[in-house]
Amino acid sequence: MGIYLLCLLLFCLGIYCVLRKRNIIKIIIGIIIAEYAVNLFFVLVAYRMNGRAPILSPDTTITNMVDPLPHALVLTAIVISLASTALLVAIAMRIYEKYGTFDITKIKELKG
Repeated sequence: MGIYLLCLLLFCLGIYCVLRKRNIIKIIIGIIIAEYAVNLFFVLVAYRMNGRAPILSPDTTITNMVDPLPHALVLTAIVISLASTALLVAIAMRIYEKYGTFDITKIKELKG
């Protein structure tokens, strides 16, 4: 149970960075932290104590098997988060080129 609370704490840290920071780079880092906290939660849900890999063989039966579905979801989420992070960094670079700052309070006009 303690590991799930630490995962929740990591997620809350990411959300705090998104909501309270004024620097675009720190906001992007907060989004990344929150995404990886969700991925960690999925992996923790699939974990079984003394679990075995879900490889089926005709001569043995596995009673305590690790669930492979959350691991597949995490692999997909990693690819999607990489693409969204690249997009956010590209947008941040364009904002810096146009306004010369990463501080969102100093950017008054966000008209294209």
